[in-house]
Amino acid sequence: MGTMIKTLFFVRRSKSKLSGHVPIYFRVTLNCERFEVATTRFIEISKWSQEGGKATGNSKEAKELNEFLDMLRAKAFDIQKKLITGGKDITIENFSEQWHGVKEKPRMLLEIFQHHNDQVKELVGRQYSQSTHRRYLTSLDHTRKFIVEYYDKQDISIAALKYQFITDYEFWLKTKRKCNHNSTIKYLTNFKKIIHICIKNGWLERDPFVGFKMTKHDVDRPYLSSEELQILSSKSFVSERLNQVRDIFLFSCYTGLAYADTQKLTFDEITTGIDGEKWIFTSRQKTETASRIPLLPFAVAILEKYKSNPQCVHKNRVLPVLSNQKMNAYLHEISAICDINKKMTYHTARHTFATTITLTNGVPIETVGKMLGHKNLKTTQHYAKILDKKVSEDMKVLRDKFKLAESLRSKSNIQ
Repeated sequence: MGTMIKTLFFVRRSKSKLSGHVPIYFRVTLNCERFEVATTRFIEISKWSQEGGKATGNSKEAKELNEFLDMLRAKAFDIQKKLITGGKDITIENFSEQWHGVKEKPRMLLEIFQHHNDQVKELVGRQYSQSTHRRYLTSLDHTRKFIVEYYDKQDISIAALKYQFITDYEFWLKTKRKCNHNSTIKYLTNFKKIIHICIKNGWLERDPFVGFKMTKHDVDRPYLSSEELQILSSKSFVSERLNQVRDIFLFSCYTGLAYADTQKLTFDEITTGIDGEKWIFTSRQKTETASRIPLLPFAVAILEKYKSNPQCVHKNRVLPVLSNQKMNAYLHEISAICDINKKMTYHTARHTFATTITLTNGVPIETVGKMLGHKNLKTTQHYAKILDKKVSEDMKVLRDKFKLAESLRSKSNIQ
């Protein structure tokens, strides 16, 4: 931040007028560098105190001059305070710009957004996934089009961002872009990250999101039932590609791995766990959270089926996973062939693991969350739906306990 400024008022005898008056100058010193400016005030040399840096005496003229000099000194320290609170270095250059009222180039929203996206792109594969980069590209594109339509500008200063900007943007996403509520919140969440960058850098004093609710609506997350899993696993498709996609999808149904984590899974991440059985030891690409998953027999069988696949061997991947777009297209075809009347995407496998494979079979939700690589239980609760069947089974146990207790009391009363 640099050291604090020092101030000094002095007169220049070399520039004295015929009347004997000399000009008063103001000097600010910082790290041996000086900023000097004429005060536009003059004084008789005999009425100036060099040691005190002010006019001597108690005359009206002396008091008014000293008050004026005090205001200049206060202005200097106000500039110093402004530089500190703004997170800027206290340099002679910055001080001079503030003193003379040189306006900074306004920071533009889309420029900052683009710079952020450029950094994300450079970190793809190390800190971010390709899909995350694409998500921010889409968010930037939406923001750019909104500014053009609503403000008739190619960009906008971040200083112009107010609460109304956020509400108008939300309305535009829902009406012009036809985004549902949760998709709108996702785009606004991406945009909010850019706002936080501006705030943390001291470029924006007030968060325009203050008071704006970012709550998503609960939605039904499709998953496959045990019967549908049986139909899917027993079906033999004419196309080998469909059989392959079905197998990979089922692998995620029995492991809970998301598409990105299944695609990058290597042979080195399949190892022996504490129970002597095969486990997956990996890190979620989305959150970089460690995930430990004991492999069920069905998942092990799929790994064995593809361990010699040329594509897998060549790329050191356990499964020959296609692009997410192709996987979803084939899964749509598979669901039609199997008469599964649900919107089946690759992420359906993750919901199926949470709901049908684990929770329905009595696996505690804390354990499920650990295997899914979630950081908190709330996230797991969004994925996992307790089925009526499970609720019925749990209540049946409780009901039987009450019946047994009632039966014992009746026998005791008879005796």
